[in-house]
Amino acid sequence: MNYKVIHDMPGRIRLRCGQDAFTLDDSYNIEYTLENNNFIENVTASYITGSILIYYNEGFKESVLDLVSNLSLNNLMILPEALNDKSKELNEEFTNKLVYKFVKRGLVKTLVPFPIRKALILFSSAKYIFKAAKSLVTLNVNVDLLDGTAIGMSLAQGSYSTASSIMFLLSLSDMLEDYTRQKAKNALTNSLAINIENVWKVCDDSTSLVPLSSIQIDDVVRVQTGNMIPVDGTIVNGEASINESSMTGEGIPAFKSVEDSVYAGTVIEEGIIDIKVRALHNETRINKIIELIDQSEELKADVQNKAEKLADSIVPFSFIGAGLIFLFTRNLRKATSVLLVDYSCAIKLSTPISVISAMREASTKKIMVKGGKYLEEVANADTIVFDKTGTLTVATPKLKKVIPCNGYNRDEVLRISACLEEHFPHSVANAIVQGAIDENLVHNEEHAEVNYVVAHGISSNLNGEKVLIGSYHFIVEDEHVIVTEEELELINKEADGCSIIYLAIAGKLAGFLCIEDPIREEAKYVIEALKEEGIKNIVMLTGDGESTASIVAKKLGITEYKSQVLPDNKASVIEELKEKGHKVIMVGDGINDSPALASANVSISMKDSSDLAREVSDISLLSSNLEDLVTLRKLSTALMNKINKNFRFIITFNTSLLLLSLFGVITPTTSALLHNLSTMGLSAKSMNNCLK
Repeated sequence: MNYKVIHDMPGRIRLRCGQDAFTLDDSYNIEYTLENNNFIENVTASYITGSILIYYNEGFKESVLDLVSNLSLNNLMILPEALNDKSKELNEEFTNKLVYKFVKRGLVKTLVPFPIRKALILFSSAKYIFKAAKSLVTLNVNVDLLDGTAIGMSLAQGSYSTASSIMFLLSLSDMLEDYTRQKAKNALTNSLAINIENVWKVCDDSTSLVPLSSIQIDDVVRVQTGNMIPVDGTIVNGEASINESSMTGEGIPAFKSVEDSVYAGTVIEEGIIDIKVRALHNETRINKIIELIDQSEELKADVQNKAEKLADSIVPFSFIGAGLIFLFTRNLRKATSVLLVDYSCAIKLSTPISVISAMREASTKKIMVKGGKYLEEVANADTIVFDKTGTLTVATPKLKKVIPCNGYNRDEVLRISACLEEHFPHSVANAIVQGAIDENLVHNEEHAEVNYVVAHGISSNLNGEKVLIGSYHFIVEDEHVIVTEEELELINKEADGCSIIYLAIAGKLAGFLCIEDPIREEAKYVIEALKEEGIKNIVMLTGDGESTASIVAKKLGITEYKSQVLPDNKASVIEELKEKGHKVIMVGDGINDSPALASANVSISMKDSSDLAREVSDISLLSSNLEDLVTLRKLSTALMNKINKNFRFIITFNTSLLLLSLFGVITPTTSALLHNLSTMGLSAKSMNNCLK
């Protein structure tokens, strides 16, 4: 693919491939293809201009350019339909509507004769006057009543141009607000789907491939290594190591055997299991979580937009002012001027533009906001709740310590462990092998053939002695290796909240390895910065024990933590905080975080979150850096400051126009014109970035 570098700065580059270089569908596939490289964080391809904006890890510029150079429209990865959010179509539709509206207005005013234009204005005014009449009948003094009255009085006085201008601005405001709502709805439509059509059904001693839709409760299905579990159920045969990170956020696979429960959406890393179906596809735990989320979203949708509330609250004063002026002056034109120079129009128009601008600014900083109300919630929040695993930690197992026992040295324990684990790579094994690589420990193949026991451990022979490595359950309970009281004390002392892998040789403990999820490097700074930005209460939720939770909280400056929290109890913690009057931000990454995310005033998911957590969350971070939370708080606060500053300007400027018109310095028509110009100017200014 040919291109020209248009803009270049560290970590960000814009390329121009030429107009008509690729189509709309190609643009989605280009983004998908490029983003499947781990050194590229985010890509935006515009088929209209033929440009590609790429955010990448610094130091990989040449790799990015080589990648684009080798792109061909014939070998692009195809974006799955389930991942296509149709955002470009929505943006294009909005742009076309906006251009059409301005062009149409210009052509009508220039080319259409006044009698026809007058008829068109009368026809267009009908819907506004009808809404006003409806509000009047229901005794609801709101913006609809004010708009309809101002338009009606303008028409009554023969000021058709003024009425037309009012309707044009109102329609523009409605279009912008509708665009905001569609953006939010569009971002929430891609819910998590288990895209499995067929499953292996177990019948007597044989299996048959059948549609998932035909499976009934108490049927038995077989799932093996690498496949996603399609149903909630109970294991009746076999055992497996199951990656439940999508459900729990935990990076370390869980061992499951007969009589254990398993859930749809989790993935088998090793093993084969037969599952007795407990819940059908549409009744699984995931679907119940989605139902809870839907209920929460309905509650959130009832909250009115701040600008609409503010505009409605001003309406009665506009009518009172017009009435008083008419009462004392008996001048209908002066009374009408109060309605023509209304405060609500500018508030209703400038606020959604400010919000859309802030959402666009957030997207350039790799933060996806699904609605303007969530920015307001972030600005008003005084409490932020973090799920520990995968949020404050990187959720990638890492070797922290190697502790030898019974005369073995540390390097020997690590070398033997890596030699065994490299044959059956999974997340914990990879951590051990990588630990040996980092320390340049070469491990020769001196052992006999290894025997892997799924999700338990490994057994082999080394120099004529039986060697075992694995979990406490495997080493102590299954293989009956004796761990002395002194060794248990040593383990408890050194574990420091880590997962423990045991190495035993010739029936004795040779050592143990501590595996941890390391804390994100930027976590401490981010928490300090959030406190400086006005968030005083920082809460951490974790399933870890009290000792580990206390250590992490102390390291990071957490103001409050709750240990041994079950996934199902996270939402209740959020509700308790809200009952105490706190405005709560929840940051999580797993499916079991979803009820808590839905319960919070505003929820945020990380880049590596589960699919459902990203869909549930009101805001998604498109990078893995927690510092984006600080940027989000600053942006939200700046947005609210901009809206309040706009409000002060609207009050001051329009009050000045009313006074000038009232004392005859300017005519009502001039006042209306200045009012409309100030509204458009303020709206244009509202499109500027919040953060400088």
